[in-house]
Amino acid sequence: MGWAEIRHPFHPLRGQRFPVLKERRVAGTDTLLLGHVERGSFSIAREWTDWGAPFVQDDASITVCRFDLGMLLELIDLIDQLAVSASRKSSTQGA
Repeated sequence: MGWAEIRHPFHPLRGQRFPVLKERRVAGTDTLLLGHVERGSFSIAREWTDWGAPFVQDDASITVCRFDLGMLLELIDLIDQLAVSASRKSSTQGA
C-alpha cells in the first residue's frame, strides 16, 4: 500500500516513515494501520500523516483561504436582493 510519514507536530514519531498495512475508518475518523519493527502495528489518524491534508505549519507557502472576497461581495448583494424582495411581498400583502 505504500509508506506514510507521521507529520503531526506533537507526535513522538514525527518525521518517521512506516509501511501502511491497512486503511480503515474508526469512530468516523479515517485511520491508517502502520507497521513498526519493534512495536508491531499501530493505528494513527490519516490526517496526522502525509496521506492527510497538510498542516499549515508544515509549509508556510500554503495560504489557507476559505472564502473569496468576490464571492462574499456577491453573497452580500444576493442577501440585499432577497431582503428587498421580502419587504415588497410583505408590503403588498399588508395593503
